[in-house]
Amino acid sequence: MTATEGVKMTTESLSPATSVEAVADQVRTAAGPLHIVGGGTHMMCKSSNPALSLAALTGITLYEPGAMTMVARAGTPINEINDALAGEGQRLAFEPADWRGLLGTQGESTIGGVAAANISGPRRIQVGACRDHMIGVEFVDGTGRILKNGGRVMKNVTGYDLVKLMCGSWGTLGVLTELSFKVAAIPETEVTLVREGISDDAAVARLCEAMGTPYDLSGSAHLAISGNTKTCVRIEGLAASVSYRRDALLEEVCAGFEVLEGAASSELWNSIRDVSAFAQSDGAVWRASLKPTDAPALTAKMTEAGVNFDAIYDWSGGLVWLLVHSDQSAAASLIRNTVDSLKGHATLIRSAPSLQDVPRFQPQHSILRNIEAGLRSKFDPRGILNQGFMD
Repeated sequence: MTATEGVKMTTESLSPATSVEAVADQVRTAAGPLHIVGGGTHMMCKSSNPALSLAALTGITLYEPGAMTMVARAGTPINEINDALAGEGQRLAFEPADWRGLLGTQGESTIGGVAAANISGPRRIQVGACRDHMIGVEFVDGTGRILKNGGRVMKNVTGYDLVKLMCGSWGTLGVLTELSFKVAAIPETEVTLVREGISDDAAVARLCEAMGTPYDLSGSAHLAISGNTKTCVRIEGLAASVSYRRDALLEEVCAGFEVLEGAASSELWNSIRDVSAFAQSDGAVWRASLKPTDAPALTAKMTEAGVNFDAIYDWSGGLVWLLVHSDQSAAASLIRNTVDSLKGHATLIRSAPSLQDVPRFQPQHSILRNIEAGLRSKFDPRGILNQGFMD
C-alpha cells in the first residue's frame, strides 16, 4: 500500500481565487458541495466535488517584528512565512508539521491549511497549539458572507472567539482567507537528552516526571519502532539557562541520558514533528489524543491482541502516533474502543484498503454531535463546505 492509497484528489476545480471577494462569489454561486483545498499537502479524504483552491490567495499583508505579530493570506506557503520570520530572528512557536512524506502528497503547506487542521508540533507542551497563537481570522461562510473576528494585535479580546472555533474545523464551517497570529523569538540554543532501551510505560512515566519539574521542557517524546526505543527530552532558551536545566535534569530525572546539541537536536525533533519514521512504511496511520499516563494502556491492549504496530509517543504520551502493519479492521475497532474508554479520541490519518468505511474522526457522543450540527447549520446552512469530511 502506498501512502496515498484511499486518497483521491478532486477531478474538477474552480478558477483559483485570488481575493476574498472571489472566494465569496464562488461559495455564493456554488450549485452544490465544494471541496476546500489549500496547498493539497493534508489530503486525507476522497472527494469528487469541485475544488475551491486557496493556493493563489497568497502574501504576507502585515508583519511587525517588534509587536511579534504577522498577518498572511490563507494560501501563503509556510516556507515563505518561515523565511520572513527567520530574517528577523523569529519563528512560528507551535512548530507546524510537514506531513507530505507521511501522506505521500506534494505541493506546499499553507498557513490556512495548518490553521484549518490545527496542526501543532512537539512544542505544544510548552507554548500551546496552533489555535492558541491565532489572534484573528477572515473567512467566508457557507452562504458567501465575508466575516472577520479578532484583530491584528494581541490585546484584542472582545466578541465571540471564532478564531478558536475555525482552527481545527477542517474547512467545514468556513473558508479561511486571512489569518493574524503571534510569533516568537528563535531561542539562542537547544539541547536534547536521549536514552535508548527504556520500555514504553517506564518512558512515559519518566517523561511525565520530567514535565513536572520547573525546567520548562519544549519537547517530550518516546519512539518505539521496529523493537527499538528512544526517549527524548528537549530544552531551549538562553545558553546559560539551557546549560543549567540540562545539568539539573541529568541529575534529577534523566540519569544515563546522552546529550544532543545544535543540528543533531533539531533534526531529531523535525523527524518527530513530521512523523518521518512512518513515511516509508506501509500500513494505516492513527493519531490518538488521550491523557499521557493512559498512553501505555492503549498500546498494551494492542500488544495483547497481537497487533503488529510501531508507536511514537509525543507530548509525554498525550499524542500517540500508531503505524499498524496488519489486521487493519480488527486494529481499527480496538483502537477506537480503547481510546473511547480512556476518554480520548483517535483520527485515521492515513488509511488502508480495508478501512474505506471507517470514519476518519472519532465518532462523537450525542451531546457533542448536536452542538456540532447546530454550529454547521449556522455557518453552513446549505451543507456545501467539505461535506461529510468530519462525519
